[in-house]
Amino acid sequence: MNIEKTEQICPVAGKCGGCQLQGVFYHAQLEKKRALVADCVHGVKVQPVLGMADPMHYRNKVHAAFGRDKKGRVISGVYAGGTHRIVPVEHCMIEDPRADEIIATIRDLVKDFKIKTYDEDTGYGLLRHVMVRTASVTGEIMVVLVLSSPILPAKNHFLKALRAAHPHITTVVLNVNDRHTSMVLGDRNIVLYGKGYIEDELCGNRYRISPNSFYQINSVQTKRLYETAIAYAGLTGNETVLDAYCGIGTIGMTAAAQAAQVIGVELNPSAVKDAIVNARRNQCKNITFYNEDAGDFMRLMAAAPPSERVKVDVVFMDPPRSGSKETFMDAVAALAPRRVVYVSCDPHTLGRDVEYMKKIGYQPTRCQPVDMFPYTDDIETVVLLERTGQNNETKRKSGIVQSGDSRYQKKLRDTRTAPGSRRTKTSQQRQGKRAH
Repeated sequence: MNIEKTEQICPVAGKCGGCQLQGVFYHAQLEKKRALVADCVHGVKVQPVLGMADPMHYRNKVHAAFGRDKKGRVISGVYAGGTHRIVPVEHCMIEDPRADEIIATIRDLVKDFKIKTYDEDTGYGLLRHVMVRTASVTGEIMVVLVLSSPILPAKNHFLKALRAAHPHITTVVLNVNDRHTSMVLGDRNIVLYGKGYIEDELCGNRYRISPNSFYQINSVQTKRLYETAIAYAGLTGNETVLDAYCGIGTIGMTAAAQAAQVIGVELNPSAVKDAIVNARRNQCKNITFYNEDAGDFMRLMAAAPPSERVKVDVVFMDPPRSGSKETFMDAVAALAPRRVVYVSCDPHTLGRDVEYMKKIGYQPTRCQPVDMFPYTDDIETVVLLERTGQNNETKRKSGIVQSGDSRYQKKLRDTRTAPGSRRTKTSQQRQGKRAH
């Protein structure tokens, strides 16, 4: 399709690679994304994309890599596409300006305090990255210093200088990443100032956000995304909802106000911890969280004896960019919910998974793209899949339902939690071996 173009307004657009649609009129961006979804998802009408009134400075999480240029000067910015070469960035048109200002200050402090930046080739140096998370409603700000060591020289003086320049910073965390990998964050967090987390409000609920927590980066559009997902679920107050890969509980708690009960499942233990706290703070008493792999958990639910089986009416699934595995979708089908609400961040894997869901008895009936990431190629999409009459036959063929298998029955009993959202026993035994 022909794309209407305008002038690029970002000075590093050609080097950064982050905004692939830089220089394209916003209405043309939305149509391009709708066409992409329609090309990938078949058998359902794709609605016009829900765009933003102001598609600028929407990112509430900003990550800057630190290094030095050829002259030895401290630089910070983003990696050029497909490389680990840092493109210096002073101001980004899609990032929260407060984050850019804080990163600029840290860049100056690194020079003043003679802190060595990390060199990926040699493995020497201290400061690897800086991450800034901002809360759109509460205004709280978290600064995460990603270091290769748990020791920050002249820590108190560094913090005093940073807070003097930006007194609105709510908390500062030192994250230790001593691994030779491309992962930004390590597993260990040391609170240097404040609570070690920030809080934000979304769809009437208040959420605790830790350094490693997943939280959508566009707060304005996340509200529209979740409202669409809840509307597609068709909740009347009588349903049991399963929120697969629930993260810190945002979708599940939004749905809880309109459902009888919600079951949240998440593999990341720190996210589950935040989800439990979030539920208690929001007095959300009809939601229970399990620290488990969602596919394994659903198979255990389906394998329970009929007298103990929990009937699930709606499943929310929000997989990573790689999409969902067939074994996971088989597990969904084994539960036989009437509706599945699929929230996707990649139209290609969404299209692939929708085709598989058709084979196991679920047809797409509604499709709504939401522009969470203006000026990029990325698009979030909500698809409603409704069960057809083929589901029970497919379920028998899949071999998922094994109600006579005593091993599955015992494991299900062992992994149950009581209302109040405690971690599962089996998850506690495996926490040290599993990563999100």
